[in-house]
Amino acid sequence: MASRFVISILFCSMIITASAQFKNTKNLPFTWKTDTLQHSVNLSEIQIVLPKGSFKSLDYPTFVGRSEGLQQFFAKEPVIVIEIGGLAKAYPLNILTIHEIANDTLSSVPILVTYCPLCNSGIVFNRVLKYQGKKRILEFEPSGMLRNSDMVMLDRTTETLWQQLTGTAIVGTYDSAQLDILPSLIISVSEFFTRYPNGKILSKKTGFAQAEKMYGHNPYTNYDTKTTPLQQFFKSDKVDKRLPAMERIVDIEYRGDYKIYPYKSVAKKGVINDTFNTKKVVLFYKPGTVSILDKNDITNSKEVGTVTVFNAVINNKALVFKAKKGAFIDDETHSKWDITGYCYEGPFKGKQLQIEPHGNHFAFAWLAFHPESEIYVEK
Repeated sequence: MASRFVISILFCSMIITASAQFKNTKNLPFTWKTDTLQHSVNLSEIQIVLPKGSFKSLDYPTFVGRSEGLQQFFAKEPVIVIEIGGLAKAYPLNILTIHEIANDTLSSVPILVTYCPLCNSGIVFNRVLKYQGKKRILEFEPSGMLRNSDMVMLDRTTETLWQQLTGTAIVGTYDSAQLDILPSLIISVSEFFTRYPNGKILSKKTGFAQAEKMYGHNPYTNYDTKTTPLQQFFKSDKVDKRLPAMERIVDIEYRGDYKIYPYKSVAKKGVINDTFNTKKVVLFYKPGTVSILDKNDITNSKEVGTVTVFNAVINNKALVFKAKKGAFIDDETHSKWDITGYCYEGPFKGKQLQIEPHGNHFAFAWLAFHPESEIYVEK
């Protein structure tokens, strides 16, 4: 009995200490069971914004096909797309604005689809964690916390805290563990069904009645028209001055180094052929896709377009591309490719460029976590 009492006192003491170290301006009760003695970041960098459980993740949700999907969703709204084993799924970013996380499977692979609207950061991870020689399948939910304005996730097994933008565990049992990023694309609904006519899109019938009323509307009205992020989550004096804070960028990683490409640079050229650390990559831009962080009714939102990133090598040959009349054409064979990296006409017809793992973000958020990144400069 005495030993249990001592353990209880120590546990309560740990919670009180952790609560004091986190930034908790609302004085919310600390109900997380995270092992805060293990951490690789300063706990004061983490801000408690909402009580645990405030965001309802989507767990193994329902999907619909092309016909119903085109009726449910605006053709130009963005979706995060993942294809594994010939099967493709699309997750509308507007729905993820409300839920932020979807735990799902695709071709028997456990996947974690994430979107942080404050950072405009959409990334897909493998939910299988390889840790200390063992594999564990985890499920996640938003923790109610932020760091550098980016969502902090928690796994339901240990309530370890994970940084969404990097996929790294920052506090808890799995501290410093890393989730594997899965290649994905952010394209429009119409582009998804053009490329994947048999693909499935997340249904608006998620089972959350209040949330269902919000789909199609943006709770962060005019957010991406601002010049700085929300000050209560990211102070303007912390913004990296090399790029406008709310500039949209995509990132690539190779051999531990990072490079980012501003949307405006890709949009200006239509195609960027580049070499990064000896890797040949190509970026495509296509207009049409709208922002989901502009107007309240996303059908009235401004167009920001789509940027996708691929390995430019196919059949051991590095291709060079140009944009022409809505298509992407390689100089070598004059084959035509679409925004998803699929060749639909020419000698390479039926071939698919390998998607380069990348994310879409606001510049301020990416550079807060990776200030060492090389920034593409227009030539």
